[in-house]
Amino acid sequence: MSTPFESPPTGGRPSPAETLAHQLLAALAQHRIATTSQLHELLRPHARLQTLSAPLNKLRHEGLVDAAVLPASNRSRLWFLTREGARLTRDFPALRGRPPYPITTATAASLKTPHTLTVLRTHLAFVTDARQRGDEHGPWDWTPEVSHPLGDGERLIADALMHYTLTTDHQRTQLRAFIEVDRATMSSERLATKLIEYARLWTYEPQIVGRPRTRQPAAPGPIWLRWYPVFPRVLVVLTGASRTVLGNRISDLQAMATEHPLVAALARQVPMGAAILDDLENPGPTGDVWKPLTGGKARPWTEL
Repeated sequence: MSTPFESPPTGGRPSPAETLAHQLLAALAQHRIATTSQLHELLRPHARLQTLSAPLNKLRHEGLVDAAVLPASNRSRLWFLTREGARLTRDFPALRGRPPYPITTATAASLKTPHTLTVLRTHLAFVTDARQRGDEHGPWDWTPEVSHPLGDGERLIADALMHYTLTTDHQRTQLRAFIEVDRATMSSERLATKLIEYARLWTYEPQIVGRPRTRQPAAPGPIWLRWYPVFPRVLVVLTGASRTVLGNRISDLQAMATEHPLVAALARQVPMGAAILDDLENPGPTGDVWKPLTGGKARPWTEL
C-alpha cells in the first residue's frame, strides 16, 4: 500500500551540497514534468535562465532526461525523466518513500501536461511567497498525488501534500495542507463532492481482522494519525475560468461544507479554504485571498 511520507522542511532554497544536475533530477522525479522556466523559478530564481541550460542538456545527452516542445509556447521545453533517470532517482534521500509515478515518454508528458503544470504552478506560488517572508517551504516540501485508503478498496488521492513552517523571531509553526487544484474541467458538483472524501478520511478507522497475537495492536483512532499529528488543512485552488464562474464554484464548496453533515463536522475542526490561482501569484497565498469554506471574509491561508 502506498502511503504518504514525512520529511523535514528544507527551507526556501535547495541544499548547496547537491549539484544543480542532482537537484534537476530530483525536481523532475518530484513533479514528474516541468518547464525550463518552472525549474529555474524552483531551483535558481536569482540566476540567469541560461544557468539551467548546460546541466539539462548534459542530462539529456546522458539519457537521464528528455524534453518535448510545449504547444503554443514559443517552443518552450517540457522536461521529464527517462526510464533510466526514473530508476536512478528512486533512491535519492529527498525522495525515499514517495510513490513512483514517473512520466518517461513525450506522449505521456503531453497527456499529463495541463494539470501537472498547474499543480506545480501552485507550488511555485507558495515557494516564492515563503522566500519573501523568510518562512520554510522549499522544493521538496510538496508531494504530488498523495494517496490514502478510505476503506472498501477506495482511496483518496490529493493533488498534493504541502509542508510549510511559519517562522518568526519567537516561534516556528509547522503546518500541513492537502491541496486540490481545480481547472474547471469537471462539474462544480463533482468538485464539491471531493470534500466528502476528505471527511471520510478524517473519520476512517480500519478494522483489523486476524492480527496475530504476537504483534502489537494498532493504535486506536482514525487512520490519518499514522502520518499526521493533526489533520492537514484542505485548500482548494481554482483556475481555468472567469472569476464569476470560479466564484460560483467556491460558493458550491461552501454549500457542501454547510449542508453535508460529515463535511460540516470536518469543517468545524479542520481549516478549509478556497482561492483563485491568479491571486496566489499576486498578491500571494498569505494575502487576504482565501475564502473559508465555513463562510466569512477572505484571509491568508494560515489564518483560516
